[in-house]
Amino acid sequence: MSDAASAYSTVVVGTDGSESSLRAVARAGALAGASGATLVIACAYLPLDGEDRDVARAQDVLGDEAYQVVGSHPAEDTVRTAADRARSAGAKDVKTVAVVGSPVETLLDVVRRENADLLVVGNRGLAGIKGRLLGSVPADATRRSQVDVLVVHTTD
Repeated sequence: MSDAASAYSTVVVGTDGSESSLRAVARAGALAGASGATLVIACAYLPLDGEDRDVARAQDVLGDEAYQVVGSHPAEDTVRTAADRARSAGAKDVKTVAVVGSPVETLLDVVRRENADLLVVGNRGLAGIKGRLLGSVPADATRRSQVDVLVVHTTD
């Protein structure tokens, strides 16, 4: 184990269930496993109520670029799937959290609450008008994080 890998004791990774985000989860799982770190997998979601039809419609339009899970059940399914992927990649100590909020705010909050020393995000940003409207999770998280950030190349 390298000194760099052993420097981390708690790693946080975010997922929205997309294949791209699950690649970042796998990388975070391998790193956590190699360094004996706890891996915390977080999924941000919006509560689903009658007024959220617009959000659901926007998700349909954005498809795999949605970055936002709607409803607690899909979020819990998302983190369960991600935990399996992380364990397959080598993570031994895995915690999952599904939190109401926007992706970046949620990740930064989980980092603080878990006293994490590394945040892992995928590099998938949103291009064009979608990116200007919604922002880029990797860029925002990297700019605002108080701890090290590993940006995993997750796009083909």
